[in-house]
Parts: sequence; structure tokens; C-alpha cells
Amino acid sequence: MNILVACKIIPDDQDIQIAGDGSLDFSKAHQIVSEYDLNAIEFAAQLGEATGSSVKAISVGAAAADDSKVKKNILSRGVDELFLIADDATADLDSAATAAELAKLANAADGYDLIVVGTGSADFYAKQVGVHLAAKLDVPYVSGVTKATVNGSTVSCTRVLENVVENVDVPLPCVVSILPDAALPRIAGMKDILAAGKKPMNVSAAEGVAAPAVSTVSLAAPAAVDRKCEVFEDIDSFVAAVKAAL
Repeated sequence: MNILVACKIIPDDQDIQIAGDGSLDFSKAHQIVSEYDLNAIEFAAQLGEATGSSVKAISVGAAAADDSKVKKNILSRGVDELFLIADDATADLDSAATAAELAKLANAADGYDLIVVGTGSADFYAKQVGVHLAAKLDVPYVSGVTKATVNGSTVSCTRVLENVVENVDVPLPCVVSILPDAALPRIAGMKDILAAGKKPMNVSAAEGVAAPAVSTVSLAAPAAVDRKCEVFEDIDSFVAAVKAAL
């Protein structure tokens, strides 16, 4: 069984600088793996260990994503091989275009039975790449997954919706989107990090990138609002003020 996990490499939000006009400067930001995708990587790694399967990571990002530390971080978490498109031509793709590039990597990774994605990325959190990827590959898609068990040619998933918990059986191959609490990311030890440097890292440039259907008009930090620093003498006054502000 071949398990793939899609992960996004993004600028560390702690390094992003805000100019006086509210514009964002990413030039000094280190590259990191999206927080939600760390959960997806751990989920895939645990499933791979339980089934004796290989686990490969696929990712699409700007040229800065080709970072040795980031690649070792991915491969030190139970991942056997990395397939990465690192090209500035893919820096600002929307969900559909990103999924199209991930589909290329999925087909280049010597086959797949199950593809795991996080619930969303830590930058835009659109929660659309997983379903677009399944559509591109023409396979079933299950969202909100907290548990998964492989049974032959199917995977049994427990998914949490707004007001119900479902158990569904889905034929392989398929794409599953997991919730953050489905797997707690492991802390890689020095042995794991050193071993990661010897694992296959397939980095390539983009070819024939699809034009995004969604364009970004502007990206800026919200304007700072002065705080009232109002002190309430009783709970009723506080509740009334909150209601008035909503």
C-alpha cells in the first residue's frame, strides 16, 4: 500500500514584518511546514506504521520551499520520500491550481492508494485543496476524518461533522482530510533528523502551471484599533456591552 501526504511549506508568521501602510514583508521569513499539515504527516506516518506501508510527502511551493531544514523536518517524521515542486511560478496558486500540481506529483510518486491532507493550511485556511485534488484524480473524498483503518481495498473512516459523528467505508484509492486532533505531531529526535538527510528528496521545477481562477486583490494587516480600556462594575453591564458590540 502506498500512502501520500500533502503538505504546504509557508513563511513563518512570526517572521513576517508589517509596514506602516499595512503591507506585509515576507522577505526575511523562514520557511516552515504548515501547522495543520504536521498533523496530517503524523496521521499518515501512524497509518503507514500500522499497515507496513510506505509514506511519501508531496508539496508545491515557491522556490524558497527548497530549504534543507524544512525538507529534513518533513522526512524526519515517519516519511520515506519527498516529492516537491519548488518554483516561484507556483508561489501564488489558488486551491484548484495547487491541487493540479499536487495531482502531477501524486502520479509521479509510483502510485498511491490513500492521500492524506490537512484540514487547511495555516496561511489562508481555504480548506479546498483536498476536494480539488480528489476531483483532479477522480477518486472519492472524505473530510473531517479523525480515525482511519484500512481493510483490504477499503478504508473505514470516522468523520466528525457539525452535529454528528459518521462511520463511512470508502473504496481505495481516495483522499481523506483529517482534523487537527486526529494525530499529535511527533518531536523528531537527532537520529531521525540525521536519517532524514539520507532519504530521497525529489525536487523539480514547475511545468505548464495552470492559471489560477482566483486572484488576490490586496493582502494587508488589519488597521489597529484603539482599545477603550473600559472597566465594568458588574456582569450585567459587561454582557450588555458585549451584545452592543456584536
